[in-house]
Amino acid sequence: MTTVTDRTAAELAKKFWKPAPGYLNAATLGLPPRPVVDAMQDALLRWQAGEACPVEYGELAERARRQYAELVGVQTSSVALGSQASVLVGTVATSVPDGAEILCVTGDFTSVTFPFQVQERRGATVRHVPLADLADAVTAKTHLVAFSLAQSSTGDLVDVPAVTQAAAEHGAMTLCDTTQATGWMPVDAGLFDLTVCSAYKWLCQPRGTAYLTVRPEVADRITPNNAGWYAGESVWDSVYGPEMTLAADARRFDVSLAWLCWVGAAAASEVFATLDPEQVREHDLALANALRGRLGLEPCARPVITLDDPAGDLAAGLEAAGVRCASRAGRVRLAFHVWNTVADVDLVAEALD
Repeated sequence: MTTVTDRTAAELAKKFWKPAPGYLNAATLGLPPRPVVDAMQDALLRWQAGEACPVEYGELAERARRQYAELVGVQTSSVALGSQASVLVGTVATSVPDGAEILCVTGDFTSVTFPFQVQERRGATVRHVPLADLADAVTAKTHLVAFSLAQSSTGDLVDVPAVTQAAAEHGAMTLCDTTQATGWMPVDAGLFDLTVCSAYKWLCQPRGTAYLTVRPEVADRITPNNAGWYAGESVWDSVYGPEMTLAADARRFDVSLAWLCWVGAAAASEVFATLDPEQVREHDLALANALRGRLGLEPCARPVITLDDPAGDLAAGLEAAGVRCASRAGRVRLAFHVWNTVADVDLVAEALD
């Protein structure tokens, strides 16, 4: 079974990724492309030799910011840089008014929900509903709808038009976590008031790189509670107080960066800038649906396959066969991405036969 997407995948894997047969765990941890490894190894050696330069680190972070903005279809001025999704969601959560209602998805990744739940001590209300009911659950009382574009445990996708329309009709803001979507499918962050994305999964950046997008119309409703010198209008003029002039754009939400992570982020972003998101999606879905066909499952539009595995027996068998996968919520989770090939489909199908 050889297709155009198979050949494309082989070319990409040869150019950017070291072969990793059976690695079906992008939803947990992406694999660094060769340029990421090269850039970070060089940065470590320069650091060891006393040649590291914080200004250069900052320039690389700005490169990653620009590339991410282009990838998700927003202005660079709308993108803030952070470390983890929960930290960025926390900035939004601390800004909701006392007593506000936040609508979340039952079983969503807790980096999306816990930052809001800890606000309940000051009267905020967090209401959880099934993913399929999210749009219908928005009411006039809802201040903000917080959800993942693709669910971590299953890969299920939210009905974006329905949810954004319902939020607009009731005057609610939207916060979308795109961590499990950006990198394998085209994402338009401009459809939402706010988005967050941890980039160490499908975007193959080092863990410790995350992005926040803020629609300019809602920026003044968010307090930059993690503001430090990196949030200043002029970063290197903001290292000492008491004067504070924060950036006029989304950079006011930046946190001080873990520099070496952003060396890798810049290199990874350059790789993904050369990839067509539609072709990546086509490739990932073709492989996932090929495996679904082998397993007697219906095809669908997501590259993640989950199989019931309450005792963990399937996961253990797959790992023994050389398949790297994850166990989530009583299921085996298999995630296909750019480095995978038909050989990985065969490996899983044979292990489960």
